[in-house]
Amino acid sequence: MRARDIAEPYPVVSFDTPALEAARLIARDRLPGLLVTGHNGAPEAVLPASEVVRFMVPDYVQDDPALAAVLGEVSVDQISSRLRRATVSELLSARTHELAVLTADDTVVELAAIMARLRSPLCVVVDGPQIIGVVTAARLLELVCGDDL
Repeated sequence: MRARDIAEPYPVVSFDTPALEAARLIARDRLPGLLVTGHNGAPEAVLPASEVVRFMVPDYVQDDPALAAVLGEVSVDQISSRLRRATVSELLSARTHELAVLTADDTVVELAAIMARLRSPLCVVVDGPQIIGVVTAARLLELVCGDDL
């Protein structure tokens, strides 16, 4: 089985996409992350859902989670306000990550290997410059587990 056989259509955003719009896509479809493309439409990054959550929490609270209890109950509007003012570019971690990209002819084992090595929740499948689709970790596990789900 080849990557093209299990790749599925997937939402794509750009670096300029409003962060709240990206967060809504992730939440609505319960996605592990989003594919981010550059101006030429080529895959550039993966925005994991965990990075969106990380962005919503101030750094000082991330550094000392005990501060969350001191802050008390904070409204959802206050928490999401950071998303309203940001773009996808700002959500991406400053850490650079290698993008999980495979060609349409790569095997499922190659797919699993790159996802494991990069700890990526999804892998982009391309045929030349064209994006064929995406394979999520959940889709890969569904394939491995077979009909026993």
